[in-house]
Amino acid sequence: MGSITLDCNDPQRLAEFWRNMLGGKITHSTEKFATVSAGGGQITAIRIDEHRPSTWPTGAIPKQIHLDLVVDDLDIAQEQAVSLGAQLGRRQNAPERCRVLLDPAGHPFCLCLAGPNLSPWSMPSEAG
Repeated sequence: MGSITLDCNDPQRLAEFWRNMLGGKITHSTEKFATVSAGGGQITAIRIDEHRPSTWPTGAIPKQIHLDLVVDDLDIAQEQAVSLGAQLGRRQNAPERCRVLLDPAGHPFCLCLAGPNLSPWSMPSEAG
């Protein structure tokens, strides 16, 4: 795999968020795009003037992609992500195992405890 590319309005801001979130390094940057290298992979933020953030889980604009990040402590990781500019997602299906957040460009991502199935969408909901 070469890179996961995320559409956004401000590639530098989004790359700085993911650099700090993943402990990576911005390896390429122009006005049009910025690439973060971390953990053997890359995330590229690319400027799309018409970019509109997802309105997921409700609304007309569905999520286009999301990342699952494995963490040791959900509360600490969530606090760090929010301090870097993330927002807590409105829908939390299994908050004891995974937390859904939105990056500064509105892309959902999950902070998950390690386990055989990281997806919070296949876990039973506490509310259900």
